[in-house]
Amino acid sequence: MHFSKLSAVALLPLAFAVPVDEKLQKRQDTRPDNHALNRERADAVKDAFTFAWNGYKKYAFPHDELHPVSNGFSDSRNGWGASAVDAFSTALLMQIPEIIDEILNYIPTINFDTTPDQISLFETTIRYLGGMISGYDLLKGPLASFAKNSTAVDACLSQAHRLASNLAFAFNTPSGVPINNLYFNPSRTDGGTTNGLATVGTLVLEWTRLADLTGNTTFATLSQKGESYILNPKPATSEPWPGLVGSNIDTITGNFLDASGGWVGGSDSAYEYLIKMYVYDTTRFATYRDRWIKAADSSIAYLAQHPSSRPDLTFLAYYNGKNPIPYSQHLACFDGGNFILGGLVLKEQKYIDFGLALVNGCEDTYNQTVTHIGPEEFRWSTNGTQGVPSDQIAFYNRAGYYITNGFYDLRPEVLESFYYAYRATGDQKYRDWAWNGFVAINATARVGSGFSSFQNVNAAGGGGYNDFQESFLFAELMKYAYLIHAPDNVWQVEHDGKNEWVYNTEAHPFKVAGPPI
Repeated sequence: MHFSKLSAVALLPLAFAVPVDEKLQKRQDTRPDNHALNRERADAVKDAFTFAWNGYKKYAFPHDELHPVSNGFSDSRNGWGASAVDAFSTALLMQIPEIIDEILNYIPTINFDTTPDQISLFETTIRYLGGMISGYDLLKGPLASFAKNSTAVDACLSQAHRLASNLAFAFNTPSGVPINNLYFNPSRTDGGTTNGLATVGTLVLEWTRLADLTGNTTFATLSQKGESYILNPKPATSEPWPGLVGSNIDTITGNFLDASGGWVGGSDSAYEYLIKMYVYDTTRFATYRDRWIKAADSSIAYLAQHPSSRPDLTFLAYYNGKNPIPYSQHLACFDGGNFILGGLVLKEQKYIDFGLALVNGCEDTYNQTVTHIGPEEFRWSTNGTQGVPSDQIAFYNRAGYYITNGFYDLRPEVLESFYYAYRATGDQKYRDWAWNGFVAINATARVGSGFSSFQNVNAAGGGGYNDFQESFLFAELMKYAYLIHAPDNVWQVEHDGKNEWVYNTEAHPFKVAGPPI
């Protein structure tokens, strides 16, 4: 791997990346803060971000993604420069003027009126709308000193308005539940009549913030209408436990079509946004808070499981009706951070404590593999080794889970939850865990001109590269790896005991509209 631009990491990979024994872990739990070490680590992450940006700029910009092994590019997000827009808020929080200026000057040039490819309403909302709204909020607020081109700053908002206006026809269904798969020129859908819980429930923060900034209340009305079917789910059989609902919604009737789901991909961020909407504005979204509380309480009561081989670990199960299934994903590891955030803003320690237990479980998925990175999908047993493949029994007995999909897609959720755990507790071990994860990712995923997804977290060297660098490497993974070590500031979670900013599911921070809590 290449460490020439990452000197701090080059000196420390073995010391920080390997699992630690119990005595050392206890010392880490209580070690004093070390400002010099924090700065060194934050700078190392910043260097890695800059390295990845330089590779993208040289070989792929303004396309959506870099192929770092072959130095090629692709346009899986409609060719509007997804990596640039996703990198915007991270470059701002890292305060890198050159990259800020490059992206800021690029955004006004994007033509959001045309694309030859299918558009995902969900992905376009969280990446493009989220990135532009966040950049606008930051440059009009605490980072105004970086707004060298005020016309371009204003264009961030006008471009977001234009894009949302072009997407708004997605909500033109009998129920108001949007259709996710869209096309432009002419504006049309793929003809589907089903949408997913996450793809319906992860629009409301971005579209409401855009409405508040522009004064165009239609954006809020549209997204909140779709959300209303999640807040009041029908039929009753689609809600096996209070607050926990199915995964698929009929766009004609607004009714749920099943009763399976969990905190995994396809459902995950719909639950995430319930509490984040309350953080965004307590005066308007108390109903969202109440639904989150129901979902959280039901998850603790019915979905929390402890692997037979490691009863000290806690994972949230998937469910089919009232049948919990011992299965989870890397994507679901945001759940610890979301419970912690809920506990912080509701002043409820039980949610913080449960969130920390989930964080511990997800940390275990990292420290037990060969690469010290967690797998895409994993399972466990609550009854001995029932269901555990024979070739993974020894691993399961040690780790408390077994791998069903060892792929790593540059996902940020584990580091995201470490970040929330640190902000809630001040315990330096979560900084150490985040650093361990970052070093491990740098050691295996960094290749060629950037970072690539790879095949197998439990194989030396990762088992082969996919030659693809997701835009959320910039938006999420690098941001959380940086923020946990960075100096405190107004955009940090729980800054001076309150949250003046709330992060969308792509880690783009928005200024809250209501009284900060």
